[in-house]
Amino acid sequence: MTSAELDQDATTDPGRLVDALVQTSFAVQQVLADAAAEHDLSLAQLRLLGILRDRTAAMSELARHLGLDRSSITGLVSRAERRGLVRRTPSPDDGRGVLVELTSEARGVGVALERDVGRGVVALAAGLGAAERDRLTALLELLVERTY
Repeated sequence: MTSAELDQDATTDPGRLVDALVQTSFAVQQVLADAAAEHDLSLAQLRLLGILRDRTAAMSELARHLGLDRSSITGLVSRAERRGLVRRTPSPDDGRGVLVELTSEARGVGVALERDVGRGVVALAAGLGAAERDRLTALLELLVERTY
């Protein structure tokens, strides 16, 4: 299909867009689940490490990013802490607040996870040509920018 035909089909059949995005989401979730399992992590733990890879975060911020309630985020962080992946520190700005950060062990796991996820996601687009991958990347970046 040409680019113009794809544009026309997306306009006239929104079901195709929904189906394509949902199937893509499933494929990406499988890549993430496979990478998590390879490192004996749950998908929620993988997401936690992903959020913390470039920041220290308050428990409330983690709950918001992960869509979890207070007790669920507490349990998730506690399990990750027992595994030596994160540590909690008192918040300097809030006497009752707690910040969560990665340990050096988790940073090592994170490097391996990033490599494994990267390989898996790139493999999803292996059948596309360079120009198609560039277009897909640009469209996905635009979608994320406009959504978040």
